[in-house]
Amino acid sequence: MGARWTRTALAGATAAAVLGLAACGGGSTTASPPPGSTGSGVTGTVTVFAAASLTESFTRIGKDFEAANPGSKVTFNFAGSSALATQINQGAPADVFASAAPANMKTVTDAGNGDGSPTTFVKNQLVIAVPKGNPKGINGLSDLTRPGVKVALCAEAVPCGAAAKRALTAARVKLTPVTLEQDVKSALSKVKLGEVDAALVYRTDAKAAPSDVDGVEFPESSGAINEYPIIVVKNARNLVGARAFVAYVLSGKGRAVLTDAGFQAP
Repeated sequence: MGARWTRTALAGATAAAVLGLAACGGGSTTASPPPGSTGSGVTGTVTVFAAASLTESFTRIGKDFEAANPGSKVTFNFAGSSALATQINQGAPADVFASAAPANMKTVTDAGNGDGSPTTFVKNQLVIAVPKGNPKGINGLSDLTRPGVKVALCAEAVPCGAAAKRALTAARVKLTPVTLEQDVKSALSKVKLGEVDAALVYRTDAKAAPSDVDGVEFPESSGAINEYPIIVVKNARNLVGARAFVAYVLSGKGRAVLTDAGFQAP
């Protein structure tokens, strides 16, 4: 990784001067880190298990991290937080775990598979995702119970499903979804494909698909906000890289990407 330097003899330099510089150690030069590098020495692959709702923002952060750390590569496994926690506890090779809810993180830390304590890095809340233009005129949770309105929810074991349950309970709305999905992106895809008329998803997911859906805000979502914790996984194969990635997520650059995606500060 050292830089190759070209030395040009100075016109008129005497041999004695050259020898003097060498004697003082002037013949050796330490290369500066490449522009944009953190100089952290991070190399190799960092494997990150992250909640599906982090797909767009973490993909961007991963590219920025690689640019700042030449020689590193970030690979992602995006899925429902409950599934990711199960995979980690079964020995899946993860370096970092970012969950969409503390409950799923607790599953990992209670099993002794966290390195240190998790840090909450963002919050997120629900909106009602509807097809672009909102053809059914859905303005709140009660509208989801109208005859003929098909709704997709996340399964209750998934953070977006648990949040949906809290919001529906607060609104005293009972509805029967036509499908229960294992992660929020799957619920959103049902709307994008025209298979349902609405889905309860995170605000960030609706914002990430502006050409396909509109996000309808509803007051009960303020009581169903999810906190997102992140942690280095115990026995991480790339411990240095894992710690550096978590630090990057928590840095100003990482937070800027997350804020731009619609996440709230912790």
